[in-house]
Amino acid sequence: MRMYYFDMKDGVPVRDEAGLALVSDGAAIAHSKRLADKVRKEKPSGNPDLRIVVIDESGREVHHEHVYPR
Repeated sequence: MRMYYFDMKDGVPVRDEAGLALVSDGAAIAHSKRLADKVRKEKPSGNPDLRIVVIDESGREVHHEHVYPR
């Protein structure tokens, strides 16, 4: 299992300090999509620049998921 971090960014990043151990990049991407869905349900409208950036344990950006698709 590898560690992945899910930072929220909309100009000012909010760092995920805890992270989550997952089996693959694909699992981390799927998790970021679920997080974006959860944020949209809790707050139906928001900053269109808000995204979740998936970072692996080596610091590599794996994926970014827009919370409010344009």
